[in-house]
Amino acid sequence: MDFRSDTVTKPTLAMRDAMARAEVGDDVYGDDPTVNDLETWAAERHGFEAALFTTSGTQANLLALMSHCERGDEYLCGQQAHNYMFEAGGAAVLGSIQPQPIENNPDGTIDLAKLKAAIKPDDFHFARTRLLSLENTINGKVLPIDYLKQARAFVDQHNLKLHLDGARVYNAAVALETDVKDIAQYFDSMTVCLSKGLCAPVGSLLLGTKEYIAKARRIRKMLGGGMRQAGILAAAGKLALTEQVAQLKIDHDNAKHLAYGLNELPGFFLNPDWVQTNIVFAKLDETVDIYSIASQLKQENIIISPGNPIRFVTHKDITRTDIDLLLQKLSALI
Repeated sequence: MDFRSDTVTKPTLAMRDAMARAEVGDDVYGDDPTVNDLETWAAERHGFEAALFTTSGTQANLLALMSHCERGDEYLCGQQAHNYMFEAGGAAVLGSIQPQPIENNPDGTIDLAKLKAAIKPDDFHFARTRLLSLENTINGKVLPIDYLKQARAFVDQHNLKLHLDGARVYNAAVALETDVKDIAQYFDSMTVCLSKGLCAPVGSLLLGTKEYIAKARRIRKMLGGGMRQAGILAAAGKLALTEQVAQLKIDHDNAKHLAYGLNELPGFFLNPDWVQTNIVFAKLDETVDIYSIASQLKQENIIISPGNPIRFVTHKDITRTDIDLLLQKLSALI
């Protein structure tokens, strides 16, 4: 049992079979039919002109930023944004793009007035503000549709582009009980991670206009992201989007069950009503030696990421029975 992240999901048997049987070519030449099918299908499915299959969400986000911004430009994002905090500073190091982080509100949104104040004047002393990047979900929280409408109006007013780090955008769509297009429609570009809760072994998609994706494809090659017989991976990626979305509702229900159980444990503090998708955070008091607990759990093949707050993530390979066993073990070890 691995509660660290939904990145640990194993591909389904259907994915393994599809990968073994995938028709392949050379994707750098553009003639891998399975990759081409995934990109064409995904673009239409999400309401964009074109799509690009990439090795990872980090690469997809980097391509997104570098395709919107030139050297010396700036993008606005949340202080908690993955492409600011957890992607090794790639935009700055490889794209010479300046991030301008703004504190996230408790619900994951960013105050539009603070964003407006952060836009740089048209003056050669400053980086040129080109882009607003949002993340949905962010730390398991779902950005409301009304906020996305406001963000679209904001970027249009200030002549910016709007990018969505949609690593878990399908979790957001499932939580909102809406189609993913209802979220995607507000953005100039969007990434979708196939290898988290959707269970593909490798890969993410970047979506945008044909011109934008052509630029991203060139940069992908520059960054060493050109792949050859990548249809083996793309075959699993399409099944992620066509067969695994329904699983996310189960993951969300399991996360809520876990949250209520954790809330009953001494030394664990959280509000289960704040758990919207498949990620649960709990604060711990000083009586809980979470590092010792994690070590003991690992001996029983239960893996958690110790910290305070501590994060638990539910996914396809975590069942309701697994959660009950985790809660039982935690209760005995506290």
